[in-house]
Amino acid sequence: MYSKAAKIEGINSGKLATLEALINKMPTRFKSELPELKPMFEKDKSVGDMLNLILSKYPQHKAILFLKAKYDNNETLSSVQIVELKRLLQLLK
Repeated sequence: MYSKAAKIEGINSGKLATLEALINKMPTRFKSELPELKPMFEKDKSVGDMLNLILSKYPQHKAILFLKAKYDNNETLSSVQIVELKRLLQLLK
């Protein structure tokens, strides 16, 4: 559009500058690339190993079954629950 207006001889340079400013102010139609998809929660392998170790010895332990269900559903285990898991692992050894 600006190139067509620049070819006309009778147009004031101020109007051309205004037209150029309007063109530069307009949004572009190009979208940036989407960022990589990352999982919101990454499972801690050491917690899974501790859960499996305890459940291999005591498969009916209710507290560990509860923590295992939370771990399998990709829910975060709180620091208190992880400390409790480590304590139970030490007691069962």
